[in-house]
Amino acid sequence: MDGIRIIHLGPEDHDILLRVEPGLFDRALEPAEVFSFLAQGTHEMVLAMAAGHAVGMASGVVILHPDKPPQFFVNEVDVRENYRRQGIGTALIQRLRDIAMDRGCVDVWLAAEGDDLPARRLFRSMKAHETEHVVIYDWSDSDDFI
Repeated sequence: MDGIRIIHLGPEDHDILLRVEPGLFDRALEPAEVFSFLAQGTHEMVLAMAAGHAVGMASGVVILHPDKPPQFFVNEVDVRENYRRQGIGTALIQRLRDIAMDRGCVDVWLAAEGDDLPARRLFRSMKAHETEHVVIYDWSDSDDFI
């Protein structure tokens, strides 16, 4: 990880996020969404920077419950292809875990697609426990969303 630094973005860092070159996120960043994301008190984002360019990112959110201590959900992790397998993904996740602990979260969790073998190898290498027999439901492409 020579020359790589991990930065934790805050509400004042929307300009840094808006300068991230295409390809690191699934879609083009929308200025209003970037501002809203960073302004929320429960969202967190870290970037891996090399020579002034974002080469990796991870984001997550603190989940609050009225009957449990806070939890942290790692929403997304990505590293540009030519920077993979250098410890950047591990460093990004570890930084999010540290942030979560500082915020009082007792659990940190994430989900990975079953066929995303590189991601699953990464999470296993970090001693994450893999849960079996969990079924996930979503309405992302459903016309039946109420």
